[in-house]
Amino acid sequence: MQQRIQLTLFAEPEETLLIEKVRKAFNPVQFALIRAHVTLCREDMLLQKDMVLKHLSHTAHPFITIRFGKPARFAEGRGLFLPATEDTQFQLLRSHILQDISCPVIAQEPHITLIHPRNATCTDAIFEEVCRMKLPEQLTFKRVSLIEQINGKEWKPLREFPLRG
Repeated sequence: MQQRIQLTLFAEPEETLLIEKVRKAFNPVQFALIRAHVTLCREDMLLQKDMVLKHLSHTAHPFITIRFGKPARFAEGRGLFLPATEDTQFQLLRSHILQDISCPVIAQEPHITLIHPRNATCTDAIFEEVCRMKLPEQLTFKRVSLIEQINGKEWKPLREFPLRG
């Protein structure tokens, strides 16, 4: 059995309607696996999961609002994502929950993947179409979710940690 876990930020569904429409149309495999999200900590940062979850349980961090730029391609143009234009709140939350963790903390730039190159390919036509859309310029995140994936199937929530409004 292959298990993966991560800490993820899911925006409110009403804020991501157009993003989800893009993902469903151009990346249905990834759309079926996980909702639009910003990854806060990947599994390699969660080797001391109990300590990280303790920090999360005791956080009084406010909601996080992330501003996003224009869609950009990655992975030699095969992938498409919305990069964050500012990430101070994101980085502060990461610093708080990863304090006193003995493994090296790998930088994580917040973004929302629209087309994951493992499951789909962004063509020039798709890129132009998505760039013409009025995608959200910012999203507000009200909770941190601990999620799990077993054997490459759909990601499932295990626990949620509310942020303070």
